[in-house]
Amino acid sequence: MAGKTSGFFSEFKTFIARGNVMDMAVGVIIGGAFSNITTSLINDIVMPILGIFTDSVSFAELTVGIGPAVITYGNFIQAVLNFLIMAFVVFCLVKAINSLHKKKEEAPPPPPGPSAEERLLTEIRDLLKER
Repeated sequence: MAGKTSGFFSEFKTFIARGNVMDMAVGVIIGGAFSNITTSLINDIVMPILGIFTDSVSFAELTVGIGPAVITYGNFIQAVLNFLIMAFVVFCLVKAINSLHKKKEEAPPPPPGPSAEERLLTEIRDLLKER
């Protein structure tokens, strides 16, 4: 049983040490911080501007009562807006990163070597010089 446990932990250690798992962990941490920035952008900048048109600073205030139930559809609208803005910002970041990678990949190819005809003419020239 001890051999199975140490094999399990060894396999887990190998799994964690892979680069893509570490990249994913960093992405999750940065994503959490990025979520706070996006939420602030929406709550502190976008929503007050939209509030001019909706007579409300926050969609969370939009509710409808059906009997004893209160449906806060404004929270749903706000969540959709948060998602769309975050998706747009992530799209812009990925697009910018991809364009940077594309520029690196598009380095000019090395100049082509001399053709067979040019090599032959160079040999003839060199032989004529030796005479």
